Amino acid sequence: MKIPEILVVETIHKPGSLARVLQVIADAGLAIEHLTALRRDSGRTQWEITVEMDEEADRSLYDRIDQLPIARFVGKSDRVFNRHRGGKIRVVATQPINTMQMLRDVYTPGVARVCLAIRDNPEAAHDFTALDHTVAIITNGTAVLGLGNIGPLAGLPVMEGKAALFADLVGINGVPILMTETAPERVVEIIAGIEMSFGAIQLEDFAAPECFEIEQQLQKRLSKPVLHDDQHGTAVVTLAALLNGTRNARLDVRSSVVGQIGLGAAGHGIARLLFAYGVREIIGTDLNADAVRRFEALGGQGTTLQGVMQRADIVVATTGAKGLIKPEWVRKGQVIFALSNPEPEIEPVVARERGAAFAADGKGINNLLAYPGLFKGALDAHARRFTDPMLMAAAEAIAGFARGDELVPDPLERELHETVTEAVRAAAVASAAGSR
Repeated sequence: MKIPEILVVETIHKPGSLARVLQVIADAGLAIEHLTALRRDSGRTQWEITVEMDEEADRSLYDRIDQLPIARFVGKSDRVFNRHRGGKIRVVATQPINTMQMLRDVYTPGVARVCLAIRDNPEAAHDFTALDHTVAIITNGTAVLGLGNIGPLAGLPVMEGKAALFADLVGINGVPILMTETAPERVVEIIAGIEMSFGAIQLEDFAAPECFEIEQQLQKRLSKPVLHDDQHGTAVVTLAALLNGTRNARLDVRSSVVGQIGLGAAGHGIARLLFAYGVREIIGTDLNADAVRRFEALGGQGTTLQGVMQRADIVVATTGAKGLIKPEWVRKGQVIFALSNPEPEIEPVVARERGAAFAADGKGINNLLAYPGLFKGALDAHARRFTDPMLMAAAEAIAGFARGDELVPDPLERELHETVTEAVRAAAVASAAGSR
Protein backbone atom coordinates (compact mmCIF):
# COMPACT_ATOMS: atom_id res chain seq x y z
CA MET A 1 0.00 0.00 0.00
CA LYS A 2 1.23 3.49 -0.82
CA ILE A 3 1.40 6.10 1.93
CA PRO A 4 2.40 9.77 1.82
CA GLU A 5 6.08 10.48 2.42
CA ILE A 6 6.96 14.15 2.90
CA LEU A 7 10.55 14.96 2.00
CA VAL A 8 12.33 18.14 3.10
CA VAL A 9 14.98 19.14 0.55
CA GLU A 10 17.21 22.21 0.38
CA THR A 11 18.36 23.53 -3.01
CA ILE A 12 20.69 26.29 -4.15
CA HIS A 13 18.59 29.19 -5.38
CA LYS A 14 19.40 29.19 -9.08
CA PRO A 15 17.62 28.06 -12.27
CA GLY A 16 17.33 24.30 -12.71
CA SER A 17 18.13 23.29 -9.12
CA LEU A 18 14.62 22.19 -8.19
CA ALA A 19 14.16 20.58 -11.60
CA ARG A 20 17.15 18.29 -10.99
CA VAL A 21 15.71 17.15 -7.66
CA LEU A 22 12.33 16.47 -9.22
CA GLN A 23 13.99 14.49 -12.00
CA VAL A 24 15.66 12.21 -9.44
CA ILE A 25 12.24 11.61 -7.90
CA ALA A 26 10.72 10.92 -11.34
CA ASP A 27 13.55 8.50 -12.17
CA ALA A 28 12.59 6.57 -9.03
CA GLY A 29 9.11 6.07 -10.53
CA LEU A 30 7.36 8.34 -8.05
CA ALA A 31 4.71 10.96 -8.73
CA ILE A 32 4.78 14.23 -6.82
CA GLU A 33 1.53 14.87 -4.96
CA HIS A 34 2.36 18.27 -3.47
CA LEU A 35 5.20 20.80 -3.55
CA THR A 36 5.64 23.73 -1.17
CA ALA A 37 8.45 26.23 -0.62
CA LEU A 38 8.96 26.42 3.15
CA ARG A 39 11.49 29.24 3.28
CA ARG A 40 14.29 30.97 1.39
CA ASP A 41 17.41 32.52 2.90
CA SER A 42 21.16 32.88 2.16
CA GLY A 43 20.70 31.83 -1.43
CA ARG A 44 19.01 28.52 -0.54
CA THR A 45 15.38 27.37 -0.67
CA GLN A 46 13.88 24.65 1.52
CA TRP A 47 11.14 22.59 -0.11
CA GLU A 48 8.54 20.19 1.22
CA ILE A 49 7.88 17.52 -1.44
CA THR A 50 5.05 15.01 -0.92
CA VAL A 51 5.25 11.69 -2.77
CA GLU A 52 3.41 8.39 -2.34
CA MET A 53 5.72 5.47 -1.64
CA ASP A 54 5.17 1.79 -0.93
CA GLU A 55 6.36 0.82 2.53
CA GLU A 56 8.88 -1.53 0.93
CA ALA A 57 10.11 1.05 -1.64
CA ASP A 58 13.84 1.65 -2.04
CA ARG A 59 14.77 4.59 0.21
CA SER A 60 18.13 5.10 -1.55
CA LEU A 61 16.29 7.98 -3.24
CA TYR A 62 17.30 10.09 -0.24
CA ASP A 63 21.00 9.43 -0.87
CA ARG A 64 20.66 10.19 -4.59
CA ILE A 65 19.14 13.57 -3.77
CA ASP A 66 21.90 14.23 -1.25
CA GLN A 67 24.55 13.47 -3.86
CA LEU A 68 23.38 16.29 -6.13
CA PRO A 69 25.82 19.22 -5.93
CA ILE A 70 22.93 21.69 -5.83
CA ALA A 71 20.77 19.99 -3.18
CA ARG A 72 20.73 18.55 0.31
CA PHE A 73 18.28 16.01 1.73
CA VAL A 74 17.30 17.50 5.09
CA GLY A 75 14.93 14.79 6.27
CA LYS A 76 11.25 13.92 6.41
CA SER A 77 8.51 16.26 7.56
CA ASP A 78 6.05 15.50 10.35
CA ARG A 79 3.38 17.74 8.78
CA VAL A 80 0.70 15.03 8.74
CA PHE A 81 1.43 13.99 12.34
CA ASN A 82 1.49 17.62 13.45
CA ARG A 83 -2.01 18.15 12.05
CA HIS A 84 -3.24 15.21 14.12
CA ARG A 85 -1.34 16.06 17.31
CA GLY A 86 -3.77 16.50 20.20
CA GLY A 87 -6.66 15.30 18.02
CA LYS A 88 -8.68 17.10 15.35
CA ILE A 89 -11.91 17.81 17.26
CA ARG A 90 -13.13 19.37 20.51
CA VAL A 91 -16.42 20.18 22.23
CA VAL A 92 -17.26 23.89 22.58
CA ALA A 93 -20.13 25.75 24.20
CA THR A 94 -22.71 27.33 21.90
CA GLN A 95 -22.85 30.48 24.05
CA PRO A 96 -20.43 32.11 26.50
CA ILE A 97 -20.84 31.05 30.12
CA ASN A 98 -19.37 34.18 31.67
CA THR A 99 -21.85 35.27 34.36
CA MET A 100 -23.36 33.55 37.37
CA GLN A 101 -26.82 34.06 35.87
CA MET A 102 -25.77 32.26 32.68
CA LEU A 103 -24.24 29.45 34.75
CA ARG A 104 -27.45 29.04 36.75
CA ASP A 105 -29.50 28.99 33.53
CA VAL A 106 -27.48 26.46 31.55
CA TYR A 107 -26.59 24.29 34.55
CA THR A 108 -28.08 23.95 38.00
CA PRO A 109 -30.65 25.01 39.09
CA GLY A 110 -32.15 26.26 35.83
CA VAL A 111 -31.47 23.10 33.84
CA ALA A 112 -33.89 21.19 36.08
CA ARG A 113 -36.84 22.94 34.41
CA VAL A 114 -35.69 21.66 30.99
CA CYS A 115 -35.10 18.14 32.34
CA LEU A 116 -38.65 18.01 33.70
CA ALA A 117 -40.07 19.38 30.46
CA ILE A 118 -38.38 16.57 28.53
CA ARG A 119 -39.55 14.01 31.10
CA ASP A 120 -43.12 15.13 30.50
CA ASN A 121 -42.71 15.46 26.72
CA PRO A 122 -39.72 13.56 25.24
CA GLU A 123 -40.19 15.37 21.93
CA ALA A 124 -38.99 18.53 23.67
CA ALA A 125 -35.46 17.07 23.55
CA HIS A 126 -35.39 17.96 19.86
CA ASP A 127 -35.83 21.63 20.75
CA PHE A 128 -33.74 21.93 23.92
CA THR A 129 -30.75 19.65 23.32
CA ALA A 130 -28.19 19.09 20.55
CA LEU A 131 -29.87 15.79 19.61
CA ASP A 132 -30.84 16.94 16.11
CA HIS A 133 -27.28 18.07 15.39
CA THR A 134 -25.39 15.06 16.73
CA VAL A 135 -24.25 11.89 14.95
CA ALA A 136 -22.48 8.90 16.47
CA ILE A 137 -19.57 7.75 14.27
CA ILE A 138 -19.04 4.16 15.37
CA THR A 139 -16.36 1.63 14.41
CA ASN A 140 -14.80 -1.59 15.60
CA GLY A 141 -11.80 -1.09 13.31
CA THR A 142 -12.25 -4.29 11.33
CA ALA A 143 -11.99 -2.66 7.86
CA VAL A 144 -10.22 0.70 8.13
CA LEU A 145 -9.59 2.37 4.76
CA GLY A 146 -7.33 0.04 2.76
CA LEU A 147 -5.47 -0.97 5.93
CA GLY A 148 -7.77 -3.83 6.92
CA ASN A 149 -8.44 -5.01 10.48
CA ILE A 150 -6.15 -2.70 12.45
CA GLY A 151 -8.44 -2.34 15.46
CA PRO A 152 -10.65 0.48 16.75
CA LEU A 153 -7.95 2.59 18.43
CA ALA A 154 -5.89 2.75 15.22
CA GLY A 155 -9.09 3.73 13.41
CA LEU A 156 -9.75 6.70 15.72
CA PRO A 157 -7.92 9.24 13.49
CA VAL A 158 -10.35 8.36 10.69
CA MET A 159 -13.36 8.82 12.99
CA GLU A 160 -11.99 12.17 14.20
CA GLY A 161 -11.47 13.23 10.59
CA LYS A 162 -15.10 12.43 9.79
CA ALA A 163 -16.24 14.36 12.84
CA ALA A 164 -14.10 17.37 11.88
CA LEU A 165 -15.59 17.38 8.36
CA PHE A 166 -19.15 17.07 9.71
CA ALA A 167 -18.53 20.14 11.87
CA ASP A 168 -16.77 22.19 9.22
CA LEU A 169 -19.03 21.44 6.25
CA VAL A 170 -22.55 21.15 7.70
CA GLY A 171 -22.35 22.13 11.37
CA ILE A 172 -23.04 18.66 12.78
CA ASN A 173 -21.50 17.33 16.01
CA GLY A 174 -19.83 14.02 15.12
CA VAL A 175 -18.91 11.88 18.13
CA PRO A 176 -16.36 9.09 17.52
CA ILE A 177 -17.20 5.88 19.37
CA LEU A 178 -14.84 2.91 19.41
CA MET A 179 -15.82 -0.63 20.30
CA THR A 180 -13.81 -3.81 20.62
CA GLU A 181 -16.80 -6.08 19.99
CA THR A 182 -17.00 -7.82 16.61
CA ALA A 183 -19.91 -10.25 17.02
CA PRO A 184 -22.88 -8.67 15.19
CA GLU A 185 -25.46 -9.39 17.88
CA ARG A 186 -23.25 -7.83 20.59
CA VAL A 187 -22.43 -4.81 18.41
CA VAL A 188 -26.14 -4.22 17.86
CA GLU A 189 -26.89 -4.50 21.59
CA ILE A 190 -24.14 -2.03 22.51
CA ILE A 191 -25.23 0.56 19.94
CA ALA A 192 -28.89 0.11 20.86
CA GLY A 193 -27.92 0.77 24.47
CA ILE A 194 -26.41 4.20 23.71
CA GLU A 195 -28.42 5.39 20.70
CA MET A 196 -30.60 7.76 22.72
CA SER A 197 -27.70 10.25 22.88
CA PHE A 198 -27.69 10.76 19.10
CA GLY A 199 -29.94 11.93 16.31
CA ALA A 200 -28.42 9.45 13.83
CA ILE A 201 -25.88 6.63 13.64
CA GLN A 202 -23.04 6.41 11.13
CA LEU A 203 -21.42 2.98 10.96
CA GLU A 204 -17.86 3.24 9.72
CA ASP A 205 -15.18 0.70 8.78
CA PHE A 206 -17.08 -2.44 9.81
CA ALA A 207 -15.94 -5.46 7.78
CA ALA A 208 -18.18 -7.51 5.51
CA PRO A 209 -20.17 -9.68 5.90
CA GLU A 210 -20.87 -8.67 9.52
CA CYS A 211 -21.61 -5.09 8.47
CA PHE A 212 -24.75 -6.16 6.59
CA GLU A 213 -26.35 -7.84 9.60
CA ILE A 214 -25.33 -5.05 11.98
CA GLU A 215 -26.89 -2.36 9.82
CA GLN A 216 -30.06 -4.34 9.08
CA GLN A 217 -30.69 -5.16 12.74
CA LEU A 218 -30.11 -1.57 13.86
CA GLN A 219 -32.44 -0.25 11.16
CA LYS A 220 -35.16 -2.57 12.49
CA ARG A 221 -34.62 -1.65 16.14
CA LEU A 222 -34.03 2.08 16.01
CA SER A 223 -36.42 4.81 14.90
CA LYS A 224 -33.63 7.05 13.64
CA PRO A 225 -31.35 7.12 10.58
CA VAL A 226 -28.63 4.45 10.49
CA LEU A 227 -26.16 4.35 7.60
CA HIS A 228 -23.10 2.19 6.90
CA ASP A 229 -21.04 4.70 4.95
CA ASP A 230 -18.75 2.13 3.30
CA GLN A 231 -21.83 0.70 1.59
CA HIS A 232 -24.21 3.55 0.95
CA GLY A 233 -21.96 6.60 0.92
CA THR A 234 -19.78 4.86 -1.64
CA ALA A 235 -22.86 3.84 -3.63
CA VAL A 236 -24.25 7.39 -3.70
CA VAL A 237 -21.01 8.92 -4.96
CA THR A 238 -20.52 6.11 -7.50
CA LEU A 239 -24.02 6.62 -8.88
CA ALA A 240 -23.37 10.37 -9.13
CA ALA A 241 -20.13 9.76 -11.03
CA LEU A 242 -21.82 7.21 -13.30
CA LEU A 243 -24.57 9.67 -14.20
CA ASN A 244 -21.97 12.11 -15.48
CA GLY A 245 -19.56 9.53 -16.90
CA THR A 246 -22.21 7.72 -18.92
CA ARG A 247 -23.60 11.02 -20.20
CA ASN A 248 -20.14 11.84 -21.55
CA ALA A 249 -19.98 8.37 -23.13
CA ARG A 250 -23.57 8.69 -24.47
CA LEU A 251 -24.81 5.66 -22.54
CA ASP A 252 -27.93 5.30 -20.43
CA VAL A 253 -27.25 3.85 -16.98
CA ARG A 254 -30.60 2.12 -16.63
CA SER A 255 -30.54 0.31 -19.97
CA SER A 256 -26.85 -0.64 -19.83
CA VAL A 257 -25.39 -3.91 -18.59
CA VAL A 258 -23.44 -3.03 -15.43
CA GLY A 259 -20.61 -5.24 -14.21
CA GLN A 260 -19.61 -5.10 -10.54
CA ILE A 261 -16.18 -6.55 -9.78
CA GLY A 262 -15.84 -7.05 -6.02
CA LEU A 263 -18.97 -7.71 -3.95
CA GLY A 264 -17.87 -6.69 -0.47
CA ALA A 265 -19.46 -3.82 1.44
CA ALA A 266 -18.85 -1.20 -1.28
CA GLY A 267 -19.65 -3.46 -4.23
CA HIS A 268 -22.83 -4.78 -2.64
CA GLY A 269 -23.97 -1.27 -1.74
CA ILE A 270 -23.34 -0.01 -5.28
CA ALA A 271 -25.23 -2.90 -6.88
CA ARG A 272 -28.16 -2.50 -4.47
CA LEU A 273 -28.53 1.23 -5.18
CA LEU A 274 -28.18 0.76 -8.95
CA PHE A 275 -31.01 -1.77 -8.89
CA ALA A 276 -33.10 0.71 -6.88
CA TYR A 277 -32.28 3.40 -9.47
CA GLY A 278 -33.71 1.23 -12.23
CA VAL A 279 -30.71 -0.56 -13.73
CA ARG A 280 -32.17 -3.74 -15.18
CA GLU A 281 -29.12 -5.98 -15.55
CA ILE A 282 -26.13 -6.19 -13.24
CA ILE A 283 -23.56 -8.97 -13.45
CA GLY A 284 -20.90 -9.43 -10.80
CA THR A 285 -17.98 -11.45 -9.56
CA ASP A 286 -16.11 -12.04 -6.32
CA LEU A 287 -13.72 -14.68 -5.00
CA ASN A 288 -16.04 -15.14 -1.99
CA ALA A 289 -18.92 -17.48 -2.83
CA ASP A 290 -21.10 -16.08 -0.02
CA ALA A 291 -20.67 -12.58 -1.44
CA VAL A 292 -21.84 -13.81 -4.84
CA ARG A 293 -24.89 -15.47 -3.25
CA ARG A 294 -25.83 -12.21 -1.50
CA PHE A 295 -25.48 -10.41 -4.82
CA GLU A 296 -27.68 -12.95 -6.58
CA ALA A 297 -30.29 -12.55 -3.83
CA LEU A 298 -30.47 -8.86 -4.87
CA GLY A 299 -31.25 -9.94 -8.43
CA GLY A 300 -27.72 -9.88 -9.83
CA GLN A 301 -26.11 -12.54 -12.02
CA GLY A 302 -22.89 -14.11 -10.81
CA THR A 303 -20.17 -14.63 -13.41
CA THR A 304 -16.39 -14.61 -13.81
CA LEU A 305 -14.03 -11.67 -14.00
CA GLN A 306 -13.58 -12.13 -17.72
CA GLY A 307 -17.33 -12.65 -18.07
CA VAL A 308 -17.89 -9.19 -16.61
CA MET A 309 -15.38 -7.63 -18.98
CA GLN A 310 -16.86 -9.39 -22.01
CA ARG A 311 -20.52 -8.50 -21.34
CA ALA A 312 -20.68 -5.27 -19.33
CA ASP A 313 -21.17 -1.85 -20.90
CA ILE A 314 -20.24 -0.26 -17.56
CA VAL A 315 -17.63 -1.82 -15.26
CA VAL A 316 -17.25 -0.81 -11.60
CA ALA A 317 -14.40 -2.39 -9.63
CA THR A 318 -14.01 -2.23 -5.84
CA THR A 319 -11.60 -5.08 -5.07
CA GLY A 320 -8.47 -3.46 -3.65
CA ALA A 321 -6.45 -5.53 -6.16
CA LYS A 322 -3.99 -3.36 -8.09
CA GLY A 323 -3.85 -4.16 -11.82
CA LEU A 324 -6.60 -6.78 -11.65
CA ILE A 325 -8.13 -5.75 -14.99
CA LYS A 326 -5.84 -6.62 -17.90
CA PRO A 327 -5.66 -3.96 -20.61
CA GLU A 328 -6.52 -6.47 -23.34
CA TRP A 329 -9.86 -7.20 -21.65
CA VAL A 330 -11.13 -3.65 -22.20
CA ARG A 331 -13.74 -3.42 -24.96
CA LYS A 332 -14.22 -0.38 -27.14
CA GLY A 333 -16.91 1.94 -25.80
CA GLN A 334 -16.93 0.60 -22.22
CA VAL A 335 -17.17 2.88 -19.19
CA ILE A 336 -14.74 1.71 -16.52
CA PHE A 337 -14.59 2.91 -12.92
CA ALA A 338 -11.62 1.27 -11.14
CA LEU A 339 -12.29 2.63 -7.66
CA SER A 340 -9.77 0.93 -5.39
CA ASN A 341 -7.39 3.28 -3.57
CA PRO A 342 -4.56 4.01 -3.63
CA GLU A 343 -3.96 1.76 -6.67
CA PRO A 344 -6.80 1.11 -9.15
CA GLU A 345 -7.61 -2.18 -10.86
CA ILE A 346 -6.56 -0.51 -14.11
CA GLU A 347 -5.14 2.95 -14.72
CA PRO A 348 -7.75 5.16 -16.44
CA VAL A 349 -5.26 6.32 -19.10
CA VAL A 350 -4.54 2.69 -19.99
CA ALA A 351 -8.24 1.85 -20.20
CA ARG A 352 -8.84 4.80 -22.52
CA GLU A 353 -5.88 3.82 -24.69
CA ARG A 354 -7.48 0.39 -25.08
CA GLY A 355 -10.74 1.91 -26.29
CA ALA A 356 -12.81 2.72 -23.18
CA ALA A 357 -15.23 5.56 -23.87
CA PHE A 358 -14.68 6.85 -20.35
CA ALA A 359 -12.53 5.70 -17.44
CA ALA A 360 -11.87 6.96 -13.92
CA ASP A 361 -10.28 5.83 -10.68
CA GLY A 362 -11.24 6.36 -7.05
CA LYS A 363 -9.09 9.39 -6.28
CA GLY A 364 -11.88 11.90 -6.87
CA ILE A 365 -14.86 9.66 -6.11
CA ASN A 366 -14.84 10.42 -2.41
CA ASN A 367 -17.54 9.61 0.17
CA LEU A 368 -17.06 13.12 1.54
CA LEU A 369 -19.23 14.30 -1.36
CA ALA A 370 -22.20 12.47 0.17
CA TYR A 371 -22.25 11.78 3.89
CA PRO A 372 -22.34 15.33 5.34
CA GLY A 373 -25.41 16.28 3.31
CA LEU A 374 -27.00 12.86 3.75
CA PHE A 375 -26.94 13.13 7.54
CA LYS A 376 -27.76 16.84 7.72
CA GLY A 377 -30.73 16.36 5.39
CA ALA A 378 -31.98 13.36 7.36
CA LEU A 379 -31.66 15.22 10.67
CA ASP A 380 -33.34 18.36 9.31
CA ALA A 381 -36.29 16.23 8.15
CA HIS A 382 -36.41 14.36 11.49
CA ALA A 383 -36.20 11.20 9.38
CA ARG A 384 -36.73 7.83 11.01
CA ARG A 385 -34.52 6.07 8.45
CA PHE A 386 -32.59 6.52 5.23
CA THR A 387 -34.58 5.53 2.14
CA ASP A 388 -33.50 4.81 -1.42
CA PRO A 389 -35.18 8.02 -2.66
CA MET A 390 -32.99 9.96 -0.19
CA LEU A 391 -29.84 8.22 -1.44
CA MET A 392 -30.78 8.76 -5.08
CA ALA A 393 -31.63 12.40 -4.46
CA ALA A 394 -28.17 12.88 -2.98
CA ALA A 395 -26.55 11.23 -6.01
CA GLU A 396 -28.47 13.37 -8.46
CA ALA A 397 -27.66 16.54 -6.50
CA ILE A 398 -23.94 15.68 -6.53
CA ALA A 399 -24.01 14.89 -10.25
CA GLY A 400 -25.88 18.08 -11.03
CA PHE A 401 -23.41 20.21 -9.10
CA ALA A 402 -20.45 19.13 -11.26
CA ARG A 403 -19.39 21.78 -13.74
CA GLY A 404 -18.21 21.40 -17.31
CA ASP A 405 -16.35 18.14 -17.83
CA GLU A 406 -16.08 17.38 -14.10
CA LEU A 407 -17.05 13.85 -13.14
CA VAL A 408 -17.95 14.99 -9.62
CA PRO A 409 -17.58 18.39 -7.93
CA ASP A 410 -14.95 19.53 -5.44
CA PRO A 411 -15.91 17.94 -2.07
CA LEU A 412 -14.84 21.06 -0.15
CA GLU A 413 -17.40 23.34 -1.81
CA ARG A 414 -19.79 24.44 0.95
CA GLU A 415 -22.62 25.09 -1.50
CA LEU A 416 -22.47 21.47 -2.67
CA HIS A 417 -23.27 20.19 0.81
CA GLU A 418 -26.10 22.67 1.19
CA THR A 419 -27.52 21.40 -2.12
CA VAL A 420 -27.23 17.75 -1.06
CA THR A 421 -28.77 18.54 2.34
CA GLU A 422 -31.81 20.16 0.79
CA ALA A 423 -32.26 17.37 -1.77
CA VAL A 424 -32.11 14.71 0.95
CA ARG A 425 -34.45 16.66 3.26
CA ALA A 426 -37.01 17.08 0.49
CA ALA A 427 -36.78 13.41 -0.50
CA ALA A 428 -37.24 12.35 3.14
CA VAL A 429 -40.40 14.43 3.46
CA ALA A 430 -41.74 13.23 0.10
CA SER A 431 -41.07 9.57 0.88
CA ALA A 432 -42.64 9.83 4.35
CA ALA A 433 -39.32 9.01 6.00
CA GLY A 434 -39.51 12.28 7.91
CA SER A 435 -41.55 12.64 11.08
CA ARG A 436 -41.99 14.33 14.46
